[in-house]
Amino acid sequence: MYEIEFLKEAYEEFKRLDRPVQELIKKKLEILAQNPEALKNNIKPLKGKYSRLYRLRVGNYRVIYRIYQEKLLILIVRIGHRKEIY
Repeated sequence: MYEIEFLKEAYEEFKRLDRPVQELIKKKLEILAQNPEALKNNIKPLKGKYSRLYRLRVGNYRVIYRIYQEKLLILIVRIGHRKEIY
């Protein structure tokens, strides 16, 4: 099982979201921590200079994160609406 950590900015973005959206994102992150392959259809790697980052689609919101395999860590970099995140 992976541990999930937030960058300070990402945690602040998360706290600004509506409560139902927070709950939905929290459920998806719990699934991601248990088994990153379970959400394979909603995950895509980013390209270019962000090639080590991935995005998780949660409704109209996106969670940008990085996986550290050796530490079993998922670092949440950004969270936001799909129009504003990229």
